[in-house]
Amino acid sequence: MKIRFLWPGKTRQAPLRELVAFHARRIGGLAPCEIVETAEARGVEERFKDRILDIEARGLEKHFKDDYIVCLSGEGNEMTSEELADWLGGRAARSTRAIAFVVGGFLGLDGRILERSDLALSLSRMTFSHELSRVVLMEQIYRALSIMKGRHYAK
Repeated sequence: MKIRFLWPGKTRQAPLRELVAFHARRIGGLAPCEIVETAEARGVEERFKDRILDIEARGLEKHFKDDYIVCLSGEGNEMTSEELADWLGGRAARSTRAIAFVVGGFLGLDGRILERSDLALSLSRMTFSHELSRVVLMEQIYRALSIMKGRHYAK
């Protein structure tokens, strides 16, 4: 099972960027892992939300392959770490398709990306910054893979 993470732009906050790299290495020790940082809308004022979402959606769409697409969304399904591990294990057993986890930018994801997804996943009912969401998602994927492999992971 290959895992891909897609999001618009680079992680700018140095401590979060370090955590993204840290978790990418840990995930990579358990499953093939790739991070794809796509085009972000630069120089567009926030009041042009639809334009920003469209630019970022086009950047993401260029990198979609035959992946099983999981989009982070506040309206998505919530899972415990154990449920995520069971779900990942089931996906791996049923298909050889890579799983692409898609995290939106600061305004979220364009509706067409959400419609294209195979699953909408919520990290929490609380709101996190898009950069922090990247880290939380990656930590949870590492935790789920560890559970699947029978490794101890501190609670």
